[in-house]
Amino acid sequence: MTHRIETDDEAETDADASADAEADASADAATAHAWTALGGAPDLLEKVSYVPADGALPARLPVRDLARATVGACSLAAAELAARRSGGAVPAVRVAEAAVATAFISERQLRIDGRKPTNFAPLSGFWRAADGWVRTHANYPHHRARLLPALGIVDEGDEDVLVKRLAEELAARPAKWIQETVYEAGGLAVAVAPPPQTTTGAATGVAAELTTGTATGAVAELTTRAATRAAAETAIPMPGPALIESRHIGAAAPRPLPPAPLPASGVRVLDLTRVIAGPVATRTLALLGADVLRIDSPHLPEDPDAHADTGFGKRSTRLDLADPQDRQTFEELLGHADVVVTGYRPGALDRFGLAPDALLERRPGLVVAQVSAWGWSGPWAGRRGFDSLVQAACGIAALEATPDGHPGVLPAQALDHGTGYLLAAGVLRSLAERQESGGGRHLRFSLTATASWLMHGITPAPGDTPRGDTYDATPWLTERPAPYGRLRYARPPLGHADAPRDWAHPPTLWGTDAPVWL
Repeated sequence: MTHRIETDDEAETDADASADAEADASADAATAHAWTALGGAPDLLEKVSYVPADGALPARLPVRDLARATVGACSLAAAELAARRSGGAVPAVRVAEAAVATAFISERQLRIDGRKPTNFAPLSGFWRAADGWVRTHANYPHHRARLLPALGIVDEGDEDVLVKRLAEELAARPAKWIQETVYEAGGLAVAVAPPPQTTTGAATGVAAELTTGTATGAVAELTTRAATRAAAETAIPMPGPALIESRHIGAAAPRPLPPAPLPASGVRVLDLTRVIAGPVATRTLALLGADVLRIDSPHLPEDPDAHADTGFGKRSTRLDLADPQDRQTFEELLGHADVVVTGYRPGALDRFGLAPDALLERRPGLVVAQVSAWGWSGPWAGRRGFDSLVQAACGIAALEATPDGHPGVLPAQALDHGTGYLLAAGVLRSLAERQESGGGRHLRFSLTATASWLMHGITPAPGDTPRGDTYDATPWLTERPAPYGRLRYARPPLGHADAPRDWAHPPTLWGTDAPVWL
């Protein structure tokens, strides 16, 4: 088994160009780890090669390795499903790191009629606390409305005044007090945790002391547990590089997938996700031919700029699952679905009968894929979370700190994007296995699992020294008109043979499509 790291000139972007150099199998252990966690056959890894790009996703942590491994695994899963459907051989996978790096910051590459969207609101970010740092997230109006009253701040609308008041209030209070007080109010703030003592291999020091259990295999569920030592009680323990929990369900598939021009052609996906990780996964499934219908509550608004980034290839509708008529519409959609992807906190959808076991009981053969911020057990599991908060709470922000001690960030929201591609890969692999063995599947992913893998499970590839100048993202950007305006956006990074170079259509206006399958 070998993984090829190609030495083609960076300007070469044709996905079918051949490799001209090979590296030892250990050159891309991260891809092997991801593929194994997804249950893929090890012999298929020799199909994967990469075109390197100097300057791609620079960081202290091996973000570049994580990013290309997740896209490589997703590309291989797409190639495998295409082969299963056609009866042919699995084609080669060749992924350009420049395409990956560009796609991993797709929300920052987006332009709408030349306008650059605002990715973080003024009240979102790092702030000094009385005894350290905290990270807040207040991009959505309902999160802002919970953050400010929790700290005794009246929102009078003047953003500059609010920023000053927030800084003053946070600087006067301990980080842990802020974290727990805002959490109790339904808002989003976490204390910035200290870095672990090592960034690769098993967790040690504080992380190891706080861990009361370990991952039991590559597909074991990553668990998060409350800190028990005062010195690091805000830290999220990192048991190890587990990525996914997977469970097969012994029931007949609802229908086989016939040969088709794209790997996921004819696959119907109900998308109950928001923000980045889940929407990236379903955006990828739409690229590969799936009919993806995103469903949101009419009571929970979405940022139109966010949807302009992740809505490519999909349709979007709004249903109130508490309303009997809308619930009936949802059940009719579910009755013909192949995949359900959810991105809400564990248990948040159970009251609507959407717990995985309940879904699989009503729809045998279904693939149910869940993604959450903090994992699936322990006192943090039910908390709201985003990539930026997980980076802060897991110690990544401290590892990436600036020389003056200010917490830092990864060069992309890599936990979101990486988890999104892993989730899409998990769905594709589940569909491939269902072709032969039947049965449904329940998959669980989390941002903390991906963070654990990044911090403790990836060693940068030997000989993977960047060459040449900083990569040029221009070849991996394109433009097209859309209902939101003229969009400049990142091209999809998948690199299997015959992979689509763009989505079938741009994002439709959020929530305006009919709740029907095509």
